[in-house]
Amino acid sequence: MSAQASPQLHALSETTTKPHAFKQNPHRKPPTNRRYKPARQLIADEIRYIQSKPNLSMDKPTYLSVTAPPSLWPRKHYCDITGLEGKYRNPSNQLRFHNVEIYQEVIKNIAPGVDQNYLELRGANVVLK
Repeated sequence: MSAQASPQLHALSETTTKPHAFKQNPHRKPPTNRRYKPARQLIADEIRYIQSKPNLSMDKPTYLSVTAPPSLWPRKHYCDITGLEGKYRNPSNQLRFHNVEIYQEVIKNIAPGVDQNYLELRGANVVLK
């Protein structure tokens, strides 16, 4: 290493070790008056706020009134094994799968009855009485 490179490295190390504004001050005390509310209390406060404002228009979205129209996009299907997008479905047991590897390694070799457990997870199982 040359003698000229050494001062440049030293100056660079001082640049990288300076305190940054985004780091927290170690002497800062956390706020003591912070209050966390459970969800039911937040909803009750929102209802009280809506009832206290008689001139609040119904078009103004609030926490309780945000609604959306039905989606125009087709419904997405997910793989029962991996949770990735399930493009394919096995016609014999209706399990959805992501690709051929999952079909060959898992679905083809699945034990009887286990497929119903996977279908039960997404609410598509058939209960015979």
